[in-house]
Amino acid sequence: TKVADEKTCIQFSIRRPKLPSSETHPEEGVYKRLDVAAWLHHLNELGQVEEEYKLRKAIFFGGIDVSIRGEVWPFLLRYYSHESTSQEREALRAQKRKEYAEIQQKRLSMTPEEHRAFWRNVQFTVDKDVVRTDRSNQFFRGEDNPNVESMRRILLNYAVYNPAIGYSQGMSDLVAPILAEVLDESDTFWCFVGLMQNTIFVSSPRDEDMEKQLLYLRELLRLTHPRFYQHLVSLGEDGLQMLFCHRWLLLCFKREFPEAEALRIWEACWAHYQTDYFHLFICVAIVAIYGDDVIEQQLATDQMLLHFGNLAMHMNGELVLRKARSLLHQFRLLPRIPCSLHDLCKTCGTGMWDSGYIPAVECTGHHPGWESCPYGGTVEAPSPRPPREGKKGPKVPRDGFGFRR
Repeated sequence: TKVADEKTCIQFSIRRPKLPSSETHPEEGVYKRLDVAAWLHHLNELGQVEEEYKLRKAIFFGGIDVSIRGEVWPFLLRYYSHESTSQEREALRAQKRKEYAEIQQKRLSMTPEEHRAFWRNVQFTVDKDVVRTDRSNQFFRGEDNPNVESMRRILLNYAVYNPAIGYSQGMSDLVAPILAEVLDESDTFWCFVGLMQNTIFVSSPRDEDMEKQLLYLRELLRLTHPRFYQHLVSLGEDGLQMLFCHRWLLLCFKREFPEAEALRIWEACWAHYQTDYFHLFICVAIVAIYGDDVIEQQLATDQMLLHFGNLAMHMNGELVLRKARSLLHQFRLLPRIPCSLHDLCKTCGTGMWDSGYIPAVECTGHHPGWESCPYGGTVEAPSPRPPREGKKGPKVPRDGFGFRR
């Protein structure tokens, strides 16, 4: 694709990059896709999930076989707890089915005035979106498809259930794959509720959460890809807004990769293995693999947006996942992290840092209204204490991860 004006002609190319073995996670390739046998191995006689951390690790590296997604996804989306028994889950489903029916009844019982406002603020947009969402998928194909109507009810009912969020364009893109795997309308609704409540990388343009995501992403790029970061800085505020990645975050990469690869990325993020922010490492991986042209040709903000837009459906999802896992591994080896990324670790569960090791926090010096760093960061980094490694692996981070104030 070429973008031309009177003075310039810029060439965008779709490259077929490869990832050297030196840039892969040391445990890459160890884990196979979670199949029926492996899944059943994690369930005890009562149906409770055992060794949850190992399960999440297996999903993070290998993904889930399509045949059991409908059974496993409700756990990842926290509809079911890992401690629940099969019997308890059936009781929960029955209870939640009643609650779902009550939510729907509340929507159907609106006064004429309430319904007019609801139609104007929610239903008009939902009705437009559902008929054009995933129509190439056999599950939603054809006229008068009942699954499309089921998706519509889920989205309308969610807007009643959570009026503070209501409906934003793109939510149908998130519900559709869940419905196609989980199948049951009520179960899908509650899985979607779990997705919206517990998955950080779902946000909307009116969310302050988006700005927080962009702040973390800028800092990660500063650490991992300083040349690209400096290019963004040279473009000023427009460049630092990183418009090219807004769609990645809002639609969870669904428009960037074929569905099979996009859902693998979803599963890796939902696994919450060693970080709740793996989606940001996915963003950095895309930039690291496919962003060289941006730097080499010094692309402006609008050209950068076009460059990454043209890459949609032409990127290698598995390659991006491998690179992102490697970036996370290197991040964990840092002897210190900037205080601007302190919260990136704050919400992480078991296993973010090996053997209780937590890296030192170094202050970036940007805290208006604070006399000292609110995260306890020091201006000068203390002597680094290397992380304890249980297995052979790189002891120092690769170039690009040593950061300075």
